[in-house]
Amino acid sequence: MITECVAEQWDLELDDLFVTIGHRFGRVELRRRMRDYVRGLLAPVARKNSWQLAEQAGHATPDGLQHLLAGAKWDPDDIRDDLQEYVAAKLGENDGVLIIDDTGFIKKGITSAGVQRQYSGTAGACF
Repeated sequence: MITECVAEQWDLELDDLFVTIGHRFGRVELRRRMRDYVRGLLAPVARKNSWQLAEQAGHATPDGLQHLLAGAKWDPDDIRDDLQEYVAAKLGENDGVLIIDDTGFIKKGITSAGVQRQYSGTAGACF
């Protein structure tokens, strides 16, 4: 369980991160939408679709988030590079290595398209 103090610290770190990458978005609205989008992805929202993420952020419709992802001009490679520098500055060690394994979510199901037994890195088995 995440404590309120830890959640507040994460929120401050996210604000710091968005100060770092904010220049990659031409308009303040896009910066705010990206911040809302990331916060929604990190929030305990049951389904991570644009309607639920927009609702989590207090938006009346998902139009702004959909525009951010499908129509707005920003370069994900530039943001990735900024994020890499940010993480290295915050967590880095001269001889350190950061490994991100996003396969830890156990995937299961038999009725959804494309769902089958899949390898899950942290679970260490096929499910």
